[in-house]
Amino acid sequence: MRLFPQSLRWRLSAVIAVVSVLLAVALSLLVRTEFSRVQLTDARRVQDERIQLVVRDYGLTGRAALGSRLDAPDVPAELLAAVREGRRATYLQRDGDKAWIWAAAETGGHVLSLRSSYSDRDEALAQLDNVLIIGSLAVLGLASVLGVVLGGRLSRRLRMAAVAARRVADGDANTRVGETIGTRPRDETTELAQAVDAMAAALRERLAAEQRVTADIAHELRTPVTGLVTAAELLPASRPAELVRDRVRVLRALVEDILEVARLDTATERAEPVELSLGDFVGRRVAWVSPEAQVRVVTEQPVRTDPRRLERVLVNLLQNADRHGAPPVSVEIDGLTLRVRDHGPGFSADLLRDGPSRFRTESSDRGGGHGLGLTIALAQAKVLDARLVLANAEDGGAQVTLELPDRPA
Repeated sequence: MRLFPQSLRWRLSAVIAVVSVLLAVALSLLVRTEFSRVQLTDARRVQDERIQLVVRDYGLTGRAALGSRLDAPDVPAELLAAVREGRRATYLQRDGDKAWIWAAAETGGHVLSLRSSYSDRDEALAQLDNVLIIGSLAVLGLASVLGVVLGGRLSRRLRMAAVAARRVADGDANTRVGETIGTRPRDETTELAQAVDAMAAALRERLAAEQRVTADIAHELRTPVTGLVTAAELLPASRPAELVRDRVRVLRALVEDILEVARLDTATERAEPVELSLGDFVGRRVAWVSPEAQVRVVTEQPVRTDPRRLERVLVNLLQNADRHGAPPVSVEIDGLTLRVRDHGPGFSADLLRDGPSRFRTESSDRGGGHGLGLTIALAQAKVLDARLVLANAEDGGAQVTLELPDRPA
């Protein structure tokens, strides 16, 4: 299974990981800042209590106790400025990787000062930093795993839904997207699958209704058209009678084409394959349908297919080339591949993009028609389990390629 860097799984995993890391970093900074503040506050409080005891003892004994010093020369200038006029103050001094917490008070014109190491609190803060870093990395790892699991599950369900939707688009009426991905958990993916199933069911119903209408109309027209054919044949020979017979033949062919399309729409048609020589088969049919067409056999290979349906595809392609294209028309057989090409204006961009559509003809420069020839050819090729490709040749003209299967399904 291919995994793309821009797939939903990795994007969701990346989002979860980034959000988790940002949250972990924010919480770590908050914890570190609060811990550092509490440490400093506690150290200042302890030093202030100690300097108060020192001042009280100095007032009673006249001596500096508890490791304090009187008028020490290394007292920071900021601390000396803060204790003027009989005040007390604390000060955190840092010098490289060393730190001290000072406390001082002025009494009797002298300055009593205490200095204690702050390194133990810095070490505790460094240990906390290590714990927070390890915790953040653990959060990143867990978030990544969680993101991959959640993203993979969602991506897998969406991929299964896409596969099922493609089956529905290919005409599999028994596939349900909702049943394919399951109903648990009931999330947006489930709702989307149900919406796709509802849409597919509505489209199938509408298509079935249109197919029924088309088939009913064709069946209803078949009887009066047959009567018209019979009546036209009884007309006395004249130019108007010939015109009537010609139009009646066109109408009869159209009704037969519509009936064939209706049968193919039911998806119940089955091929009856037999083994035949493709080159000989195509050569005889081309000589009968389009005598001016050129037949070229590159490589000959026996093929197993339904000759009646293959003939229908070939005749429709030749008639389409004669009617809408321009000579010369060529037919090439290369193994299991059959190509029919003309030198007319080629297929329109709309037809190449959307494929043939019934009752929609090409542009005016390719002539008129009912749009059923290529539609029937495409449907018959599908029954043959073959692939029909429409394209325009590089040097101009339309080219249709029929790729027959080696072993028909």
